[in-house]
Amino acid sequence: MANTKSARKAVRKTAQRTDVNKARRSRVRTFIRRVEEAIAEGNKTAAADALRSAQPEIMRAVSKGVMKLNTAARKVSRLAQRVERIEA
Repeated sequence: MANTKSARKAVRKTAQRTDVNKARRSRVRTFIRRVEEAIAEGNKTAAADALRSAQPEIMRAVSKGVMKLNTAARKVSRLAQRVERIEA
């Protein structure tokens, strides 16, 4: 258990940041799932629209420190490749 006042505050801040980051990570996963569902259906226009809305959300997670830049770039790139491979 934290002994000092500053350590107790640090524990509170960590818990708060954890909750915020968890929510952001969950939101990103939801956007990615929407793209993957559209890909699974074979609907290229829906998948492209979902990817267009997922991309800024993924990059927002990078700017907030939830995800690293290369990880986000890799995810976006792989999703874009999968969307392109869908037969129209």
